[in-house]
Amino acid sequence: MKRLRKGDQVVVLSGKDKGRKGQILEIHADGTVVVEGVNVAKKHQRGNPNKNQQGGILEKTMPLQASKVALWSPSDGKASRVGFRTLPDGKKVRFFKSSNEQLDA
Repeated sequence: MKRLRKGDQVVVLSGKDKGRKGQILEIHADGTVVVEGVNVAKKHQRGNPNKNQQGGILEKTMPLQASKVALWSPSDGKASRVGFRTLPDGKKVRFFKSSNEQLDA
């Protein structure tokens, strides 16, 4: 079970986008995550009339290291670390270490 999942609300801890919040769109196997609206780069794209693609300068969301993001705790209003615990029925769930609040239903 991973600490971060697709759809989680996260906050960036370091870098040029420090403090920005967004939702995880993708998680890659190499330990990087793509966060909505964070780490946006401009890509110069050449047009291709055969594929009916228009050229220009496109904005593309680039991946960043998973260690640079932390889960956003809405109850605390700040970033929090994540732990795991096993419920009495045997189900493994995530919880916020700062508030002891269960994350998964």
